[in-house]
Amino acid sequence: MVATMIDGIIEALRIGVGFLWTAAWAIIMGLTVTSLVQVYVSKERMAQVLGDGNLGGLTKATAFGAASSGCSFGAVAIGKGLFKKGAHAVNFFAFMFASTNLIVELGLMILILLGWEFLLAELLGGLILIAVMAVLVHLTLPENLFDEVREALNERDRESGVTEDPTCGMEGSDEYTLTTDGGETLEFCSEGCMETYRQETSSRGGWRDELLSWGGWYKVGNQYRKEWSMIWKDVIAGFLISGFVIVFVPQWVWNTLFIQGDGLLVTAENAIMGVAIAVISFVGSMGNVPFAVALWGGGISFAGVIAFVYADLITIPVLNVYRKYYGWKVMLYILGVFFVTMAFTGFLMELLFDAFGIVPDLAGGETATEQTYFELNYTFYLNLIAFVLSGFLLYVYRRGLGAPGQYRDPVCGMRIDDSEPAATHDGETYYFCSQTCKETFEEDPDEYATGHPMVMEGHDH
Repeated sequence: MVATMIDGIIEALRIGVGFLWTAAWAIIMGLTVTSLVQVYVSKERMAQVLGDGNLGGLTKATAFGAASSGCSFGAVAIGKGLFKKGAHAVNFFAFMFASTNLIVELGLMILILLGWEFLLAELLGGLILIAVMAVLVHLTLPENLFDEVREALNERDRESGVTEDPTCGMEGSDEYTLTTDGGETLEFCSEGCMETYRQETSSRGGWRDELLSWGGWYKVGNQYRKEWSMIWKDVIAGFLISGFVIVFVPQWVWNTLFIQGDGLLVTAENAIMGVAIAVISFVGSMGNVPFAVALWGGGISFAGVIAFVYADLITIPVLNVYRKYYGWKVMLYILGVFFVTMAFTGFLMELLFDAFGIVPDLAGGETATEQTYFELNYTFYLNLIAFVLSGFLLYVYRRGLGAPGQYRDPVCGMRIDDSEPAATHDGETYYFCSQTCKETFEEDPDEYATGHPMVMEGHDH
């Protein structure tokens, strides 16, 4: 019994890590493209997606969301910033849907793990999700309740001294402040956002010039790091959980939860159950894609699987964030509107794809178990290229090549300002990017002290 359990755990880990290996290059390449878009594509300011819930505002919110990819929690936090500024509920809901469904890295991972049919359903369905949601909200929105919650939210933040990061719209912190030329003090949620703002405001030249400079690649590396920091936990959890689900959940469980057969009622039940499983799965963002592979391998219908993928914005942890932000009534309203929207869109996708004859055949339960993941094939070479690219971006960021600041951290080499942690040695003051680097320096200052803490212009390009 114990040996069987150990074998099962090893097999589950093999499948989970195998899925991650298969999709690694797509995730890295997708995040790189996203970082380039975030840094170099001129996006309209948040204020431009605010206002009335008309078609123009809806379109802008969708475009801004698609260019502002991130984890479910990041989308919800930025959505809160939009709501506080006066965004109509339709607009900030559309932003959240777009930023979790219409993004490059998610699309690549779906294509690799589930196939082109699911990718098409994700992209087309992402737009239909927004359209269906907009209709539901316009028919049911309790505007007085939302106005009261917005006013209470702003008042609460004013009383508690909460400020908003001008880069991402999330909650700012007095640990990361910057004074503008006009004397205004801005607060940021992280050092990364503060550096991004500083780079944007000091940027000169077009994107081609930027990509030929270390400063331009520093921006991309900084954004790439931020993208990874938002999703890595969900990604790893999703892949590992999928392996255990495939190995340890017996087929009768899926047959009990999801009605088998044909017909509209079966399709509808599967779509509803797919969303319900997503709510209690605790896996959001891109982590729900490998979980969806497990569902597909268990014989769940197309409607159930794609509805599950849509539903990362109403997992229990995300619902708890809605409750903290807006209260129970608004949280329940969001749950109701999103649940109906996601289940209906999953149902509609299967009917539409069935009409065109492109619903893929149900996957066999043995596919993941029988597959060999680690081979010297195209996946290996694509991963090798992706890892080199990832290493380059993180190296540029970590070394601070082209970053703003007149001092260089003697431990890691990153360029910084004199507002960072500091230490004195042999009459010279050295500045550090973090407390960790400062402590490393203090343990053996002779190893790191150079006598030239300031950046030597002309030697940094």
